Amino acid sequence: MPAVSPEILKQVKSIELRTRGLVASLFAGEYRSVFRGQGMEFAEVRAYEHGDDFRSIDWNVSARLASPYVKTFTEERELTIMLVVDQSGSTRFGEPVTKAGLSVEIAAVLALAAAHHNDRVGALLFSDTIERVIPPRKGRRHALRVIRDLVAFQPAGRRTNLGASLSYASRVLRHRSIVVVLSDFIAEGWERPLRRLGARHEVVAITVDDPREHDLPESGWLEIVDAESDRRVLVDTGSKEVRARVALLTQRRRDDRARILAAAGADHVRLQTGRDYAIPLRRAFARRARRIHRA
Repeated sequence: MPAVSPEILKQVKSIELRTRGLVASLFAGEYRSVFRGQGMEFAEVRAYEHGDDFRSIDWNVSARLASPYVKTFTEERELTIMLVVDQSGSTRFGEPVTKAGLSVEIAAVLALAAAHHNDRVGALLFSDTIERVIPPRKGRRHALRVIRDLVAFQPAGRRTNLGASLSYASRVLRHRSIVVVLSDFIAEGWERPLRRLGARHEVVAITVDDPREHDLPESGWLEIVDAESDRRVLVDTGSKEVRARVALLTQRRRDDRARILAAAGADHVRLQTGRDYAIPLRRAFARRARRIHRA
């Protein structure tokens, strides 16, 4: 990889400093509640006690010792978090920060939190192809490398192939992992790969949108250019009917997206550019922690 410019290193340091408080507060005391381990690991066999689940009785040991004994398990403490980050043309839109820029910052928060808890973190960056894969590893230095690569990344493609990226993650992650997908999900053919991924791993979908995609500014006639296909369309944003139609179509797309994510069992976190992401991120992960505790 080419030498990293001082400007990139400065941006990485800025992100680390800006997100330090959120990393500490978001997961303080409940990181393990939000992100469970890969499974349960056998600990020991002990004598049955009142209130123990009868399903945990070890019948072989119990028969041999002529009294009931139960198997106990502990949760595997080590996690693997894979960040699947959309860098296609549609994410290069947004203000005051683009959807891609917001995705990078959220990924940085999660990478630093993983490093703080000695978990492995990796990243997969994609556009119309899988452009960069950073294998999961432990440590703060590795987390900063993930952030550096995210900040410095310049995609070669503009279109989106989310389905291929989800399928690739399914193939390369051998053990149960947390897969965090950061994308606007403006793509086709990702529903089935998402279901397959969710069957083996825990999936958290962080959807990143820009308010202007739903609420067009009232600015008269505008030429709108599709960032992925270069298709140009003249739109009369001064027309109330046109703005209402765009809002309806966008809302339908987002409702369909939410329905598909829910059907696949993915946790859904909704974020928007230009708005503070700390509060909705905290709320979403608090809901996840409560649901896991109830399970």
